[in-house]
Amino acid sequence: MAEQNLSYILNHLGEDRDSYFQAVSPPVIQSSNFYFKTVDDLRQDISDELANRIYTRGNNPTTEILRKKLAALESAEDALVFASGIAAVAAAVLAFVKQGAHIVSVGSVYSWTTRLFKEYLPRFGVETSFVDGRDLVKIEEAIRPETSILYLESPTTMLFELQDLRSCAMIARKHGLISMIDNSCCSPIYQRPIELGINLSIHSVTKFLNGHSDVVMGAVCGSKELINHIFNTEFINIGGIVSPHDAALVIRGLRTLPLRVDRSYQSALKIVEFLHQQSRVLQVNYPFHAQHPQYDLAVRQMEGQPGLFSVLFKANSINEMEDFVHRLNYFLIAVSWGGHESLVMPVCAFHGGPTGQDSPLPWNLVRFYIGLEDPELLIEDIRQAMEALPA
Repeated sequence: MAEQNLSYILNHLGEDRDSYFQAVSPPVIQSSNFYFKTVDDLRQDISDELANRIYTRGNNPTTEILRKKLAALESAEDALVFASGIAAVAAAVLAFVKQGAHIVSVGSVYSWTTRLFKEYLPRFGVETSFVDGRDLVKIEEAIRPETSILYLESPTTMLFELQDLRSCAMIARKHGLISMIDNSCCSPIYQRPIELGINLSIHSVTKFLNGHSDVVMGAVCGSKELINHIFNTEFINIGGIVSPHDAALVIRGLRTLPLRVDRSYQSALKIVEFLHQQSRVLQVNYPFHAQHPQYDLAVRQMEGQPGLFSVLFKANSINEMEDFVHRLNYFLIAVSWGGHESLVMPVCAFHGGPTGQDSPLPWNLVRFYIGLEDPELLIEDIRQAMEALPA
């Protein structure tokens, strides 16, 4: 994406300042309803609620600005925004399945997406096959006559495995499937799946796109035809919309998106290199390091990767892993990511809990998110915390 075009999208696209008093920031149109001068005006506009302003459940001037920016960032024709990332995933999936349908999904997807596929959809006769997304043969072998969706997540947000998106898009087209991807991990600054042939690109806007840890939101980007279908089915009917105020906060967050993700990316490169040299580290999962097994694919379809990665540490017990995490001074223990603050999510927290169900991921795995702090400060923090682990 050309820098000039990116700057225009983030700072000017969709913002008709002459219509709102030359204000630099767009106003929050906190109105639930919009009036019509005549019955015929209402009659005409209500035939297309996505294009016209009738009721904020369907369209709103503030959210419309955000939709335009997100679509342009993803090289898409249109976008919809939802009350959370999983609301966006669920709406996109539900819009293209019916009773008896089948989904092919890569393994290791976001935990709530997994629950959607394993627990919710089977209630309505929809089955999902999970496959190793690194293996194109296994993906194609899993497709059945009743398959309607190929669901991707690249990189996956715990193990950071990639799928060959261009090849996956070709497989989907060959079999008449809707291809969709959770693109939250890269942001459209570093990966634009629609340019590689994927039909729908989905985001947890909560993460990099907002970037300030104060909004929960999701988005789906794609062609006008597909977005219109989602709007007229799951979106307008189920009503998982965002408030105009939250839309305005994300517009604000987008202004600094390239600066934030680049800072996170550059810091992550330094920290990952440091981790690769440590005897207490067994494995680092970060596709943009030359030692990652899918590095060549990463540089072909991604332009970078902000600071999200996981590390498998050498440890003898869960207690040792807990001690390591508790020694960290500049990483907060939290489950999300994408803001200014650096975070850790230790998988040991999901072992030995009150439910009695352990995570399928190893207890000595820790996911890191690198925020905007000085990378040298974060490196030194990790260094001193590793004293809790065996050398």
